[in-house]
Amino acid sequence: MATKPKRPRDTNQLAHLIAGIATGEIEDIKTDDGKNAAAVALGRKGGLKGGKARAESLTAEQRSGIAKKAAAKRWSANEPSASAGALKKAPARKALSVDAD
Repeated sequence: MATKPKRPRDTNQLAHLIAGIATGEIEDIKTDDGKNAAAVALGRKGGLKGGKARAESLTAEQRSGIAKKAAAKRWSANEPSASAGALKKAPARKALSVDAD
């Protein structure tokens, strides 16, 4: 995993570095993360249109089935599972009475 370039912790030094990069006086430090820039651009382009293209290719029945399955999964996450053991309901406490003498 590539590490981020070191930046100064001092606010004034960091501001000077950013100003230098913005004006072109200083070359920004770039890390080599081993990714091909062209492949990254293509992947981003495909990711931007992926959901819309999938929705257009599915029939209404298929979209409905997917939505029902997702809703069932979301709602089942809130229910305690049988293997985890259902929570036992605590017995009701009796109200304490205060005698005024």
